[in-house]
Amino acid sequence: MDLGTANTIIISDDRIVVDEPSVVALDRRTDKMIAVGEKAKMMYEKEHPGIRTIRPLRDGVIADFTACEQMMRGLIKMVHTGRHLFSPSLRMVIGVPSGSTEVELRAVRDSAEHADGRDVFLIFEPMAAAIGIGLDVEAAEGNMIVDIGGGTTEIAVISLGGIVANNSIKVAGDDLTSDIQEYMSRQHNVKVSERMAERIKINVGSALTDLGEEAPEDYVVHGPNRITALPMEVRVCYQEIAHCLDKTVARIETAVLNALENTPPELYADIVHNGIYLTGGGALLRGLAKRLTDKINIRFIVAEDPLHCVAKGAGIALNNVDHYSFLTR
Repeated sequence: MDLGTANTIIISDDRIVVDEPSVVALDRRTDKMIAVGEKAKMMYEKEHPGIRTIRPLRDGVIADFTACEQMMRGLIKMVHTGRHLFSPSLRMVIGVPSGSTEVELRAVRDSAEHADGRDVFLIFEPMAAAIGIGLDVEAAEGNMIVDIGGGTTEIAVISLGGIVANNSIKVAGDDLTSDIQEYMSRQHNVKVSERMAERIKINVGSALTDLGEEAPEDYVVHGPNRITALPMEVRVCYQEIAHCLDKTVARIETAVLNALENTPPELYADIVHNGIYLTGGGALLRGLAKRLTDKINIRFIVAEDPLHCVAKGAGIALNNVDHYSFLTR
């Protein structure tokens, strides 16, 4: 399971069985779950006072323990096929940020156990991503992963089945979304919701102001004027979104450079030769790989299917829990 800030992915029997937003809708009076995943996200920012929609994870860690437990139960039920998915005879492997504290790791483990998980193992997300890409993480060779999720960016140098150098920062996709919300309010005087800002990011988000032939068409945004509340229609282009995302992307660049500074020279040489792999939803930001390559002078490679690398790696680890010593209970 990849228990992410933005999306949760569950793999069972070597196939993806759940890929849903990490959102749960609860009844305010009874705290009973009304919807989970995509159905709950459809309610997000549209609910009446009797319903509260919650994203239980913030910055890669559990912010609402009870809501997270209910969300995990709901997602697990989606793959119920005549037997309970996580029965005592089955094991769970869950991806967690590499910068997690013992308290945060305990919160994930407890949530999994309360959601009927048994024999729960935790794996750091960069390690899971590397396995999901298909890298030999136990080889005497350095590989670097930059996993940009919703709440955190995980940067790790991996060799001999362990993380040699890492940097986990709470700067990721949610910050890019917030940048767009703030920019639209300040520059165009229009209020946009978190969901609308997410759509802008998907349609015209960019890390470069010149994408050449890969440039997307302008995106039309509708919303109320911030002062008059009258309806507005604003066309936004990728160049202005690239400008508004610049500072957040620069913070990710700095974090990558900091991780490289702490990398032993022999492993650094391997990384220069092999390149640096980008995974997570943030890896899909247009022009990001080129910008990082130009800035750091090491080739950045967007992994195949970057959204599912962590979940795939956790699935492989699940089949080899007795082999991988880096899994923790």
